[in-house]
Amino acid sequence: MDELANPSGPRKELLNNHCREFMQLIKDIQVTLREEIKSACEYRPFEKCDYSARLSSEISCKKLEYVLSHLDKMKEIIDQYQGSA
Repeated sequence: MDELANPSGPRKELLNNHCREFMQLIKDIQVTLREEIKSACEYRPFEKCDYSARLSSEISCKKLEYVLSHLDKMKEIIDQYQGSA
């Protein structure tokens, strides 16, 4: 800004250097943003969450308990039938 406000006018070389530096900073920012966006896309927030596996396991256990209770009742009925015969 100081160079642009210079009463004798901006020096072309200095202005070009500032523009090159500015453009390089913009490119560096773009590269950093691309890397951050790429890493954000690869990130899966629930990747290590075992909630669904635990829930599925608990449901399977309940189903197994239910089946076992029915098998026990069936065994009792079979034992009663065989005992009376």
